[in-house]
Amino acid sequence: MSTWSSLVTIVLLITIALVGVQVAGMQMVFGVVVPYLAILLFLTGIVVRVVRWAMSPVPFRIPTTSGQARSLPWIRNNSLESPHSALGVVGRMLLEVLLFRSLFRNTKTDLKEGRLLFGSNKWLWLGGLVFHYSFLIIFLRHFKYFAEPTPGFVAALQSVDGFFQIGLPVLFITDITFLVAVSWLFVRRLWIPQIRYISLASDYFPLFLLLAIGTTGVLMRYFIKVDLVAVKELGTGLLSFHPVVPDVGVLFYIHFFLVCCLIAYFPFSKLVHMAGVFLSPTRNLANNNRAKRHVNPWDYPVHVHTYAEYEDEFRPVMKAAGLPLEKEE
Repeated sequence: MSTWSSLVTIVLLITIALVGVQVAGMQMVFGVVVPYLAILLFLTGIVVRVVRWAMSPVPFRIPTTSGQARSLPWIRNNSLESPHSALGVVGRMLLEVLLFRSLFRNTKTDLKEGRLLFGSNKWLWLGGLVFHYSFLIIFLRHFKYFAEPTPGFVAALQSVDGFFQIGLPVLFITDITFLVAVSWLFVRRLWIPQIRYISLASDYFPLFLLLAIGTTGVLMRYFIKVDLVAVKELGTGLLSFHPVVPDVGVLFYIHFFLVCCLIAYFPFSKLVHMAGVFLSPTRNLANNNRAKRHVNPWDYPVHVHTYAEYEDEFRPVMKAAGLPLEKEE
């Protein structure tokens, strides 16, 4: 049910853009108003969520560790698996953000003949890594539509991404890897019963949205041509706050509207883990409980009922029950 509701939502979004541009002629709304609103929602949502996370007190240190902690001088510790310093935390965080370290270490469990077996699960790590880096490169390549002249790093990325040239236009490798990776993540969610059982609409909707964005982008680049000069005119106008609305074509506005939906949806979805990973106490804290005393920020003064006071209060009852007393009277 979650799958179909997410798919219907994507179809509805495409229909809104199609009817709005093709029938109602609302190019100004979908080319100027919607992107500005999407950016506003994105920035506001990210700031609110990050501030709330930053203000949340951490009552004790809960770093996720899987290696030897620092203790006695003659015991070798693992500075990345169980970092005890800020430098170790930075190193582990870099591995987490750039190489998905914890996902690489992920294992799968299976019950065979009454035995619980553990095995490697690197396909999820590989699919996630390919998807994120493909998405990053595609995102950076699109800067050419928002800046004049085109930044040098964009030209360098395009030359590397399009090294495997097959005809014209140049085939970008990330266009293929992006669609393959997102498709794999979607098929995996449907194929594995345990994952399918816990999946919600909030899990399927971003995958369908990314597939729709990637598919419309590929259609525009390789099959249904659009005026790239007009697209750049729209992009530079938005960035300079002097928007113009050129006649680009309905497919572009569908693609652009879906991108705006992704931007607006981002802070209110699970995709916001991009920012949350940096504020996770299981990742950004050093495992130095043995070296430093950490005071609970919630540890406000409270009245303590001592055992001596407890015994004074219940001494007759305790004595009648034969319980040992520290003081007889």
